[in-house]
Amino acid sequence: MTITHLVTHSGGFHADELLSSVILTRLFPDATLVRSRDPIWITADSSRIIFDVGRAYDADAMIFDHHQRPNPLRGDGQPYSSFGLIWHHFGHAYLRALRTPEADVEAVHRSFDQSFVLPVDLLDNGAMEPSVAGPLAGLSLPTLLETLKPAFDDRSAESDDQAFFSALDVARVFVEAVVRNKAAKCRAEAMVSKAIVAAGASKILELPMGMPFRSAIEKAGADHLLFVVHPRESDWALTTIRKGGDTFESRADLPEAWAGLTDADLEAACGVSGAKFCHNARFIAVAATREAVLKMAVKAVNEAAIGAAD
Repeated sequence: MTITHLVTHSGGFHADELLSSVILTRLFPDATLVRSRDPIWITADSSRIIFDVGRAYDADAMIFDHHQRPNPLRGDGQPYSSFGLIWHHFGHAYLRALRTPEADVEAVHRSFDQSFVLPVDLLDNGAMEPSVAGPLAGLSLPTLLETLKPAFDDRSAESDDQAFFSALDVARVFVEAVVRNKAAKCRAEAMVSKAIVAAGASKILELPMGMPFRSAIEKAGADHLLFVVHPRESDWALTTIRKGGDTFESRADLPEAWAGLTDADLEAACGVSGAKFCHNARFIAVAATREAVLKMAVKAVNEAAIGAAD
């Protein structure tokens, strides 16, 4: 199959066809992206993919619209936008085009679909209120992408297309960054899982470098772990473990007596030579060496045990 044209509608744009364009232009870099409502362009043809226009969802005919009735639904009954349809049919190929390790393709595809694609689908279909983001509603990616539209009174013939292609570059950066981060998270989970086994019954998890760790800890059911240590460029970090993704509350905080202290003051407070810094919020501390940071971690564990006993 040789795709020579990628066709979406002209005029104002939304996040769904913009993000769909990110996926398709990566997979078909030699194809021309056309924005038109002309029936000549939005009629099925074996050389084109038509999306967010065409009044049909027909994967065999390469038409991926969601505005018709009945509209296409996910297996759980939630509505697709054009982005969801394009991701469903082309997402795996897109991940491989970005050189996502094959072993991680399915996990990244599923995670990206649920955390990135589905919210766009729901917002585009009016199945989710923007207000669910609270004070940050105006800073959601779909909203920010749509701020790149031309002003309402800029009605020059080229303004919508120029804005669309400028926004496409911005959207591409975000999509590729999110995919890279999710692939990296898969790599991190494998490393963290190995470290959890090595830690055994210890309440301190030592990692070879800074990396995302909470999800792997939760998947492993390692509820006994309280703190994580890892090297940085020239020192070592001691961090807490949050209780969940939607809270800053930790399983255990670093000792209150350490809060906001640095260098000699922190050394005096914790009794560890090489202690360098503890954040006021008590979620991270820094030491000069591995030996020093492990000593701080043991003291933090002991104090947490005393606090739990009280």
